[in-house]
Amino acid sequence: MGVVIAFEGGEEKHRATIDALTALVEPDMARVNEAILQRAQSHVELIPELAGHLINSGGKRIRPMLTLAAARMCGYAGADHVRLATAVEFMHTATLLHDDVVDESDMRRGKQAARIIWGNQASVLVGDYLLGQAFKMMVETGSLESLRILSHAAAVIAEGEVLQLSVSQDTSTTEDAYLQVIGAKTAALFSAAAEVGAVIAARPKAEQAALESFGRNLGIAFQLIDDALDYSGKQALMGKSTGDDFRERKITLPVVLSFRRGNKEERSFWKRTLEEGDQTTDDLLYARKLMERHGAIADTIERAGHYGDIARDAMAIFPESEWKSALLEAVDFCVARAY
Repeated sequence: MGVVIAFEGGEEKHRATIDALTALVEPDMARVNEAILQRAQSHVELIPELAGHLINSGGKRIRPMLTLAAARMCGYAGADHVRLATAVEFMHTATLLHDDVVDESDMRRGKQAARIIWGNQASVLVGDYLLGQAFKMMVETGSLESLRILSHAAAVIAEGEVLQLSVSQDTSTTEDAYLQVIGAKTAALFSAAAEVGAVIAARPKAEQAALESFGRNLGIAFQLIDDALDYSGKQALMGKSTGDDFRERKITLPVVLSFRRGNKEERSFWKRTLEEGDQTTDDLLYARKLMERHGAIADTIERAGHYGDIARDAMAIFPESEWKSALLEAVDFCVARAY
């Protein structure tokens, strides 16, 4: 805390960390990591090899940490939150494997995507295997409500993938349509991850709903900041190359805002580069200039802050605790990321 980071084209944001959250969940995360290693095993050698490539590639595992912290904040003292957190991480890993195939991505977290090394078919099938293991762990908890919430999230995520295909490389995509996509693709799992923490602790419906809102709005904020980072020049600090979204011709919020606010010539640029896929070496730099000209990155960050505020407000129902404080700081971290 105390370090100020300036996003390009946006206002300065206070640097936050998830150190407090990481420290609090460390014992439980150690059990989650053990479960991940155990559940990713198979007599089919390719499965643990491919799964391990992504699982061990440096993700911060915010989603399973939400499950663990939410359960502990709600007073849970059993072991099923570890199973649910592991299931959440497997669901996330499976979606990444599937996403890279759909998006034809070459890199993931600064490393070659699994599909480049092992092929699309293997990536999809190992993703399916991890989803199967996730559902087995949900069943093992004996919590029908947790199973309902997480299985619903899996269906919503798949719907989000299909919805994204319908707006893929379409520069006429509206902000509402894009928010619908990330609400399904990203926020649904954040939401479910937090909500099942209260469910497994048998907390009242009001607390379950509060954590559902917390996770959903945190997830939207998280994705919007990812959108901004890809064009803000900070992406390399996250182990990713700058402009991946542009090269993959993804329609993200900075693009939506820039296209809507641009003149005829600027809109022709977006259509050429993203719809037609005709990109030159200097196009990424020009794209960033257009975003700066129209305040697209700054406004994307501002919108993320709005959803972060909603997430914080949702937590007001819970009494003060170290767990609540750590979760609130996680919101600050997701909104003000610049590591």
